[in-house]
Amino acid sequence: MNKGKGLVYKTILLTTVFLSFNKGLLAAPEIPIPSFQFIQPAKSPAETAVTLQIILLLTILSLAPSLLIMLTSFTRIIVVLSFVRNGLGVQQVPPNQVLIGLALFMTVFVMAPVWNSINTEAFQPYMNQQISTEEAIKRAQVPLRDFMFRQTREKDLALFLHYAKLQKDIKSLDDIPTYVLIPAFIISELKTAFQMGFVIFIPFLVIDMIVSSTLMSMGMLMLPPVMISLPFKILLFVMVDGWNIVVNSLLAGFH
Repeated sequence: MNKGKGLVYKTILLTTVFLSFNKGLLAAPEIPIPSFQFIQPAKSPAETAVTLQIILLLTILSLAPSLLIMLTSFTRIIVVLSFVRNGLGVQQVPPNQVLIGLALFMTVFVMAPVWNSINTEAFQPYMNQQISTEEAIKRAQVPLRDFMFRQTREKDLALFLHYAKLQKDIKSLDDIPTYVLIPAFIISELKTAFQMGFVIFIPFLVIDMIVSSTLMSMGMLMLPPVMISLPFKILLFVMVDGWNIVVNSLLAGFH
């Protein structure tokens, strides 16, 4: 009987504590959650502007990876690093994660002056409500366009200006639309990266030819030349400090 009474008392005590805890939760003040009116019609021009700004921000965030790849130095860097790996003849060393990580950090290093200028001239004044959204976008384009103009060939610009039928209207670089500059900048970066890749491949190709000729002269036709040339490629790359040379060439191309 004592055990039964003890169990009943414990049950009543736990029930009382649980109910008091629930009452405390119910009595706690609710945290206000901001509402975004996407379905209901806007009641004022200010609500419409806020909704459009949110949609624009979400669009920019969804396009951020493409903007990072296409409007910065990332394209040239990752292509050249891929050429280095293919020239060595090792398909998974360094792995893709390492190459992409190195390319990203090098991109941050190269683009730091541009981003600092955008932050000083456009972002900070906009956050301090000193300029409008349109003015901030215009100011942010200036350092980015200057960077792309420095890396873009006139021939590539002329190509897209020709098909956009804007050659007669262009009197200075400021008259070139951004939608013309971006594809011209991208193909210029690809051409530069392929030129650097060609130079990178030459010493590795010479090693392959020497090893293949040696094996043929020795009658060792069944032995794959790649297996023999790979250690010599790695040895050459390490002896000349290949990573330093490649990174130095990439950075020098942007300064």
